[in-house]
Amino acid sequence: MTGANPPGEAGPAGPPTSATPGRVRRLFLDTAPLREHREFRLLWLGQVVSGMGNQITRIALPFQVYVLTGSTIAIGALVLAQLIPILVFSLGAGSVADAVDRRRLLLITQAGMALTSLALVALALAPSPSLVAIYGVAFLAAGLSSVDGPTRSAAIPRLVTPAHLPAAIALNQLNYQAASVVGPAIGGLLLATIGLAGAYAVDALSFGASLAALLAIGPLAPIGRVTRPGIAAIREGLRYAADRRVILSTFAIDLVAMIFGMPTALFPVLALDVFRVGPIGVGLLAAAPGVGAFVGALLSGWVSGVRRTGRAVALAVIVWGLAIVGFGLATFSFPLALFLLAIAGAADVLSAVFRSMIIQLEAPDQLRGRVMSIHMLVVTSGPRMGDLEATGVAAVFGAQISVVSGGLLCLLGVAAVARAFPELWRNSTPARE
Repeated sequence: MTGANPPGEAGPAGPPTSATPGRVRRLFLDTAPLREHREFRLLWLGQVVSGMGNQITRIALPFQVYVLTGSTIAIGALVLAQLIPILVFSLGAGSVADAVDRRRLLLITQAGMALTSLALVALALAPSPSLVAIYGVAFLAAGLSSVDGPTRSAAIPRLVTPAHLPAAIALNQLNYQAASVVGPAIGGLLLATIGLAGAYAVDALSFGASLAALLAIGPLAPIGRVTRPGIAAIREGLRYAADRRVILSTFAIDLVAMIFGMPTALFPVLALDVFRVGPIGVGLLAAAPGVGAFVGALLSGWVSGVRRTGRAVALAVIVWGLAIVGFGLATFSFPLALFLLAIAGAADVLSAVFRSMIIQLEAPDQLRGRVMSIHMLVVTSGPRMGDLEATGVAAVFGAQISVVSGGLLCLLGVAAVARAFPELWRNSTPARE
């Protein structure tokens, strides 16, 4: 080869210099699915806008309920009104997503959610809005969301090549985390400037981007054998997930992380009584995991090269548990505590990417909606159970012990899951061309 340097030496334009930009590019999120797959790009961009709008309503609803009632119990009732339809309808939603054109189903759910936001605009403009009506609209919106989520996730493998699936999943996580960080800030600004009705109206308008994107992509009709939606179809999905132990292991390890290592419910107690940083500190504690998750998703370009995805899941949850233990012990330094929460958030988002990769690659298209609906149930219920566990232990032993013990139990839980499900540790994905 002409111009080659002797072994061990490199000229000014040699390999070390030229390789560095490549390594840096591989560190950052791989945007190839957006560049090379038009329909995925359209769906993703539409979700960028509507996701921000959804986060606006997510903070506006409890704000409205508290202003109307002055009661935290009323806010708890709102949370329950939003949780019940997700728990009740998610499995059925997966069976529907496997039996119909997913694009058409997404058009229905997005249009329905836009109408619920318009209903909230009308209620916000009413002189004396009915609390029951607000709960009813929140219930309906959550029910539509329980259909939209697994349908959207099940559609992604149809829009990208298998080689680009890990990057597409990471891009979706970045989308969600960006909305979770930026959306509430925008929502607070809108509430302070144009009020509740204006905030809800912005959310309603944001669905226009998603609907336009869905209208611009092709049909996503079922592939292969189609099972009629209903109890039998739900049972088939549950049996499939139960028989695929590697899928079951991803559910188990996520529940371990969320039930034992999720201290969100204790943030007010920790901020006010342990760190003594006041209400602003509560917001910073709540934001830190989201910021870490956003950075983790942004720097996830390397995930496409990971073959031992099961081990990656386990290691990510171990980092999560260690970070939570460190957070519980870092009562002497609030900045250090925030940093450790950010580390936990980054580990959590990487765990989510790798778990989604396993599920999406294991489940066939005709069952993917139902399997993703089970995944949504786990993701939704785990943090709520974690809140119960954390507050229960804190009531007896104190908030700090609750956090530290939860992180330690998370680490023990990872070991238990790895022992009970060796399939997880052995799982690997084929080389992607």
